[in-house]
Amino acid sequence: MEIKKIGIIGSGVMGSGIAQAAAQSGLEVLLMDTEDEYVQRGLEKIKKRLEKRIAEGKLQSAEGKKTLSNITVTTSLEDCKNADMIIEAVVENEEVKKRVFTELDVLCREETVFTSNTSSISITRLAQATQRPGRVAGMHFMNPAHIMKLIEIVRGVRTSEETITALKAAAEKMGKVPVVANDFPGFISSRVMMAMINDAIYCLQDGVGSKEDIDSIMKLGAHHPMGPLELADLMGLDICLNILEVLHAGLGEKYRPSPLLRNMVAAGKLGKKNAEGFYEYK
Repeated sequence: MEIKKIGIIGSGVMGSGIAQAAAQSGLEVLLMDTEDEYVQRGLEKIKKRLEKRIAEGKLQSAEGKKTLSNITVTTSLEDCKNADMIIEAVVENEEVKKRVFTELDVLCREETVFTSNTSSISITRLAQATQRPGRVAGMHFMNPAHIMKLIEIVRGVRTSEETITALKAAAEKMGKVPVVANDFPGFISSRVMMAMINDAIYCLQDGVGSKEDIDSIMKLGAHHPMGPLELADLMGLDICLNILEVLHAGLGEKYRPSPLLRNMVAAGKLGKKNAEGFYEYK
């Protein structure tokens, strides 16, 4: 099973980053969202990132043009019917993801592989919304998807070995490193990372240290490229809260979201994407 054409559902931060990574590797990409405004915004993000890399001498102009030529944008799920693989990157909500998979299940060829970029939701449950559970898996890209090397490939209870092999090959074609995890709440990456982020927020809430001190300790003491509060802002505080809710429901009190995180999300402080989180951004 060779994957040449990918349908990416959702053109936000993750969807546009995944589209860029796939298109740069020579894959044919259909980038889909519900409104033309959204998909054009996603395409513009890709253009700006490519222009920046060209200006910095990290990418040839011809490569940038070729990458953009590999991307087609659409607002119709039906345009994805001939894709070899679907990567769902919509909002982190199980029912929304299931609706997308159910609709695509009718449209797409029987051999099309369905993947979700979810960071915590059960792949096994998502697969049950389709008639192809053996061809459904998780394909969890790290943020920013066009830069980070890791792809966490998640094996659901019914995911076939053929599907896992095909996804590993697709990840490697994109220049990524695939690592397989089994389907438990939060898989490996979110289960470990969100425990750290949540504890860091509790430390801030309890007055153990300032946000700068907490982040500096993890950067300098654990050699992390960014601190847990900076990382939460990058991910989006609403996304962090959604993931923690899934982990709390599946794994217990260890993952109970910090009241401070709940309050920040309720106040509309969502992190870097709206310029106000634990830090402020221009």
